Amino acid sequence: MIENQEFPASPPFKQAGAVKPILSAWLLAGTLDIAVASIYYPLAYGLRLIVLYRGIASGVLGAAAFSGGIRTAVLGLALHYLIALIWTSFFFFFFPLVRKLSRNISLNAAGYGIFVSCAMTFVVLPLSNVRHRSQPLNILHFAIDTAILIFTIGTPISTIIGKYYSRK
Repeated sequence: MIENQEFPASPPFKQAGAVKPILSAWLLAGTLDIAVASIYYPLAYGLRLIVLYRGIASGVLGAAAFSGGIRTAVLGLALHYLIALIWTSFFFFFFPLVRKLSRNISLNAAGYGIFVSCAMTFVVLPLSNVRHRSQPLNILHFAIDTAILIFTIGTPISTIIGKYYSRK
């Protein structure tokens, strides 16, 4: 049998103490991201919060989400946290590989924020039921969204998960 030194002997989620950093990183990243979105989008675009949260729900429900009520907005908020959990879990699982590339948490945060932004913009959203715009990508908006994700998703996830793995 060939031993693989790249990954831990047991699956990452079954390692002792793995649940706490995953939950901590998920809740912090999800909360920071929705808090910034709840401030930025109303100020920058005049978007009401209920419309913002319904917009998230439209990824599953399509345009019908915008005629929904408070339950649709709550669904959007729940979906936001589900997406944050997926990105947190993804980073947790792949961090042993990332750590081989860089032990610098700031670089990992920036890289992961950029990765999440690109994945959401060019893969997840186009495959969802979110209304697609016919106009080309606005580079300034993309850069702002990416900067937000670096600080709200990349930084807390890479910091908390990085600390967990540094103890291993």
